Amino acid sequence: MKVVSSAKIKEDIQQQMINDFPEVDFMFYKKMNEVGVDLSSCEVLITYGEDLTSEKIEEAKQLKWIMVIAAGLEKIPFNAILQKGILVTNCRGIHAKPMGEYTISMMLQMARKTKELIASEKQANWNRKVPMMELNGKTIGILGAGAIGQEVARLSQAFGMKTLGMNSTGKSVQYIDEMYTEKTVETLLGKSHFVVNILPHTEKTQKFMSEERFSVMKKDAYFINIGRGKTVDEQALEKVLEEGHLAHASLDVFETEPLTSNHSFWNHEKVTVTPHISGISSEYQTRAFEIVKKNLKTFIEGNDDFINRIDLTKGY
Repeated sequence: MKVVSSAKIKEDIQQQMINDFPEVDFMFYKKMNEVGVDLSSCEVLITYGEDLTSEKIEEAKQLKWIMVIAAGLEKIPFNAILQKGILVTNCRGIHAKPMGEYTISMMLQMARKTKELIASEKQANWNRKVPMMELNGKTIGILGAGAIGQEVARLSQAFGMKTLGMNSTGKSVQYIDEMYTEKTVETLLGKSHFVVNILPHTEKTQKFMSEERFSVMKKDAYFINIGRGKTVDEQALEKVLEEGHLAHASLDVFETEPLTSNHSFWNHEKVTVTPHISGISSEYQTRAFEIVKKNLKTFIEGNDDFINRIDLTKGY
């Protein structure tokens, strides 16, 4: 069996895979354009997903399974894969720890006015009148109560916060005090002091956070986006910020990335910009390959209980 990786994988992880699966012929490359003819003969492809095209899928004559070592699938050519009946799995859930910590750090930054304090420090300004707020007793609304959302909720509860969540079914999940669906999300938005968007980008979630939905949020609420940029109407967000309807927005993802240097968000006093780094962690590949190893064992044994199997008709 030939397994090809078009993702740049740490050498110690490469060696571990070779040691753990001596019956597999691994071919590790740093990027797709180095793979060459091996793509046409591999049964398994390990990729970050962004290097896949319909043409590459057509080249992969023997391909049976694509293991995407990322959570996002926006650039995957689903139709081409579906036509060839190729299995797709991803690493949904491995971002929960770093993205949970990022969310808490942004909430603390906004509540404890970190940016204002740093500005005062640079000016040697001893200002004890900067208004402070506690997370304790506040309500957080989480749009997308999956693995990441539940980790955000778990950490939020440790700060004494009430947790509200939205998913497609409204079914209760761990660490969420109250659950909502798209039909009732306005209630969640209206109750929340902090709203965290973790939604994936699909046709249904395109500009999910619209002007109408921003308008039902509390006037002093805070918005955090760690999901996908295209799930937010950025013009609507800027409008409500300018109108004083929201206190602050912390944005890690954007409709177009990288964010252009002349974008108004960079210098907006009510916006914190980070360059799509909420999921970055030194433990990323280690966690990803725990899923790879379990799924590869399943594949070799001919079983069907894959972790994070993707429904190609839905895109997630």
